[in-house]
Amino acid sequence: MLYFNCDYNEGAHPRLMEALMKTNMEQTIGYGEDPYCEAAARVIRDLCKGEPDVHFLVGGTQTNLTVISAALRPYQSVLCAQQGHIHVHETGAIEAVGHKVVPLPSRDGKLTAEQVRQTVRGHREDGAREHTPQPKMVYITMASELGAVYTKSELEAIHAVCRELDLILFLDGARLGYGLCDPACDLDLEALTALCDVFYIGGTKQGALFGEAVVITNQALKTDFRYLIKQKGGLLAKGRLLGIQFFELFRDGLYFELASHANGLAAKLRETFAELGYEMPVESGTNQIFVALPDSLLERLESSYVFDYNHPAGEGYSLVRFCTSWGTKEENVVQLIEDLRRLSGQLTEG
Repeated sequence: MLYFNCDYNEGAHPRLMEALMKTNMEQTIGYGEDPYCEAAARVIRDLCKGEPDVHFLVGGTQTNLTVISAALRPYQSVLCAQQGHIHVHETGAIEAVGHKVVPLPSRDGKLTAEQVRQTVRGHREDGAREHTPQPKMVYITMASELGAVYTKSELEAIHAVCRELDLILFLDGARLGYGLCDPACDLDLEALTALCDVFYIGGTKQGALFGEAVVITNQALKTDFRYLIKQKGGLLAKGRLLGIQFFELFRDGLYFELASHANGLAAKLRETFAELGYEMPVESGTNQIFVALPDSLLERLESSYVFDYNHPAGEGYSLVRFCTSWGTKEENVVQLIEDLRRLSGQLTEG
């Protein structure tokens, strides 16, 4: 079986494994205060071209609940797209720490500045506003859960609304590298640093065994953040395991090379789906492809491939996701393309 259902099926890039093995018997201080975490934080700050605080956590859900609980008071809520990971894929983790998640309608997993403005003003102009959670944070994802990316102008508009309405802007970057390496993307780490109060750089889905790097620019959020990391179970005793991986990913651009590899292979699949006449409802140049395929074709593909079902897409069709990763082999994509053409041809002939 060939797996195209997600981007974390493989372990880690060999260079990271080699670095972990090479340093395995070294003794260092724990909890992220070792020289490797310091070096990794420094190289990330250099790319951000600022002085943000950088912290390393193990996984995305842990990162989201730690950041959100650090930023919000008990009566405050967070806005997100209806597809937002914190809304649909984290088992109520944010609600479990006491904060309402408010989903807003979206076609591609992105929010707009005007949506944020209308929602927050609607709350503030409500005479009974104290009876509902107060919107205080805007949560966005890059790339979105449907593979879309924000343009610089879109992010600048959301940033401006957040400044106007005194909101915190938090960008979930579990797939940040794939988003930044979308050929149509005009954002980089420096721009994110200037426009977001806090964001994170995903490692788990982009070549690391595990790990996310939280980048905090908002001074109020910087204060005592390590207390929250510890309280939420995220302060890894062997913190250097995170620092070593992120240093390897960022010291010479490996992170972006791996993301570009995945995006390039996804582009080949996207071209094939378009050639065969299948609809892809979201425009994207990232590693995720959402496509409406005949159920009869999917039944045949299931014998050799693993992919992710999303929802029905009209009579006899389903919307599914194919996902490439930093570790996807080109020959496996070539095989999938050949099978798609062959099986689609059989359906047409039938």
